[in-house]
Amino acid sequence: MTFAVASGLAGLTAGTAATASASTAVAPTLAATAPAPTAPSGVDVAAAHSAATATLDTVGRFLAAGGQKPQGTMQQQEAAAAALAPRLDSATLPVYYLDAAFVADPSRAGTASPVATLAFLATDAVGTSGTHASVWAAKVGTTWKVVNIAQGSDETSYAAQTRPGGTVFEEPQIGAWYQLIAGKVLPLDATARQSVGPQGMPLADYHKLVRSRYADKLPGSAYDHAGIAGGFQPSNPALGKTSGSASDTTAILAGTAALAAAGAGGAWFVMYRRTRRREVIAA
Repeated sequence: MTFAVASGLAGLTAGTAATASASTAVAPTLAATAPAPTAPSGVDVAAAHSAATATLDTVGRFLAAGGQKPQGTMQQQEAAAAALAPRLDSATLPVYYLDAAFVADPSRAGTASPVATLAFLATDAVGTSGTHASVWAAKVGTTWKVVNIAQGSDETSYAAQTRPGGTVFEEPQIGAWYQLIAGKVLPLDATARQSVGPQGMPLADYHKLVRSRYADKLPGSAYDHAGIAGGFQPSNPALGKTSGSASDTTAILAGTAALAAAGAGGAWFVMYRRTRRREVIAA
């Protein structure tokens, strides 16, 4: 479960372009790369880290509740949180999601747009029990704020695997983590291996794959406007469910704009992401 607190990624230098001769015509396709997604500045990273630090009391209540919505009086919650003494356990790292513009790119190579876009900055937190939580921060207006707290440490664990010249990103519609490097999309988890194979695939092939999955479900598409399975709702941020419904896919592809919209009000509602997380988001 994630517990949203308020509303609401190592840049890609994606590989070396092939300088092939006429006799190696296939090389440019294999080494095709895309522009780098925007990376956060040092000032942004520091601000997001400060925001995470300032919410450790809330992280403690989240951990004390076992990832469920906290119960009991505030005094009881604070006592349980204090006993866990949560602390930040990692650097604040950028988290990238599959970019809707990459999916929408009609070119064969898929190199007009970055493969991924900055979604939020994540910091790992841990309590004395050894339980981890991922603290997500996003820029809301001009201020970095914590927008979500999630069980586990996937975001920072995968982001920390970024190699020089690579970008780690998630395809959140299926919960798959990849690394794009030297024009190739490599799998980082079991779901990604099922998606692109154990050896990964060239960027152009991955572009073709995600277009087949999502091109007709993008925000603004006829599929979206038809309202099938609800279409895109700004209050359903880029956190996704596991059902694979049209509304889930379209919402996730809406990206960080939807995530930022998550804190527009103060009501609570429950949604589910993959099978390991139950989420409560401020709407």
